[in-house]
Amino acid sequence: MESIFHEKQEGSLCAQHCLNNLLQGEYFSPVELSSIAHQLDEEERMRMAEGGVTSEDYRTFLQQPSGNMDDSGFFSIQVISNALKVWGLELILFNSPEYQRLRIDPINERSFICNYKEHWFTVRKLGKQWFNLNSLLTGPELISDTYLALFLAQLQQEGYSIFVVKGDLPDCEADQLLQMIRVQQMHRPKLIGEELAQLKEQRVQKTGLERVLEVNDGTGMLDEDEEDFQRALALSRQEIDMEDEEADLRRAIQLSMQGTSRNRCQDIPQTSGSHPTSEELRKRREAYFLK
Repeated sequence: MESIFHEKQEGSLCAQHCLNNLLQGEYFSPVELSSIAHQLDEEERMRMAEGGVTSEDYRTFLQQPSGNMDDSGFFSIQVISNALKVWGLELILFNSPEYQRLRIDPINERSFICNYKEHWFTVRKLGKQWFNLNSLLTGPELISDTYLALFLAQLQQEGYSIFVVKGDLPDCEADQLLQMIRVQQMHRPKLIGEELAQLKEQRVQKTGLERVLEVNDGTGMLDEDEEDFQRALALSRQEIDMEDEEADLRRAIQLSMQGTSRNRCQDIPQTSGSHPTSEELRKRREAYFLK
């Protein structure tokens, strides 16, 4: 399989991938295919000009975009056909009455080009086996001889146009190698989008598994222990603050009581340690009656 040349999809350059996968090498680039498309556009313009450059049809033609290419990288069947003429190859519509009258078994052909909704891909025989070289696949897909006719019929039912490639294809390493050995394919290649989606899902699952393993190996528990410690430390600080407030309150009450006691002591007249004299007693009685 490694010897098989297989260009994967880039942008909308499926026509380039189709041709290079058919020829088994980097034979065409977007620049070369664009040059063929511009040449076809110029030939069409010259044919339209034969009816008069002032005609309504000619002016309408000039205002329309190219039918042979666009900015996305799409190229028409005319571009592909002209590109293959460089190698002496010709395209014949598979389901045309002319070809069907020949009653040729598909396994006796060498290659097919398939098209559906501006997507092109190659089905080619390498050695003694058939391969689907669709650029949307992650790799070449092995097609058995018995399945080939059914595969082409299924494509036709889905709306594909199928062209038979007539002529001698250039020699390639894969064809020479597979003439001597037959390959087996244990797993069919996936579509590129499916592979990317699967890789993304695997990364998500791996991240979840790593998180579980972190908890199991203790790193996750360390985080929980640290949280418990911080929580206990905060509660301890709250208790200390409450104790300090209670102590301050008790001291304030004690000081308040002491201040009251002192005030009361100051209000009480101080007496000497000896008993009052008769004169002092007389003055106290007079002061009593004067109230």
